[in-house]
Amino acid sequence: MNSFKAGQTIVRREVHRMGAVWSEHALRVVADTSEALVAACAPGAEARWPALYVKARGDGDRSVRTEAFDAMATGVWELADAVWQETELLLWKPPEAWFSVNAFYTSSGLRNWYVNFEHPTRRTTDGFDTFDLTVDLVVDPDLGRWEWKDEDEYAHVRRLGIVTDTEHRAVDAARDRALAMLAERSGPFADADSWTAWRWNPVWPAPQLPHTPKAVQGASPQSE
Repeated sequence: MNSFKAGQTIVRREVHRMGAVWSEHALRVVADTSEALVAACAPGAEARWPALYVKARGDGDRSVRTEAFDAMATGVWELADAVWQETELLLWKPPEAWFSVNAFYTSSGLRNWYVNFEHPTRRTTDGFDTFDLTVDLVVDPDLGRWEWKDEDEYAHVRRLGIVTDTEHRAVDAARDRALAMLAERSGPFADADSWTAWRWNPVWPAPQLPHTPKAVQGASPQSE
């Protein structure tokens, strides 16, 4: 496994099973150990997201996100340049886990924890690949309350066949593992005070993506 240095800029990519890039997000490495890769970003970090996602965010219309999933099912979509906004992010990603644990911060401090269910890490020269499986677990800053998020979208991608039966079983097991970590206060939850106190170092520049040609994504994306 190639190891990344603290401070290094890496790229988190979501890659559909056909090999097409669904999104790219620039992050800065905080730590890289055998337990987990820890990375972060702040407002201004560069990203490329599906154009329909960007439209949904700009319009405040979640129904457009459904259109984005429909496009994913066809295998053809377009990426649009974007920037991370509003929050600072600290991400904890174990190599074999079907989830990552994320902490989001505003000027008031830790806003919430967010368990994102996704494919295990596949290391690349520039960072790592994964694939978001839609459903999420949102946890209060004090770890006292949690709730599932985007179950409706998860049901939709299941109907579309984007999440297979095998992946669904992996997500079910990962849900149990994430809830156990929360109950046991293990993983990043074991050091919740340090995570709560963390903030992006203002002297760090916002991470940028490698400058590569934009492409329409499909079965043979130009950016691969």
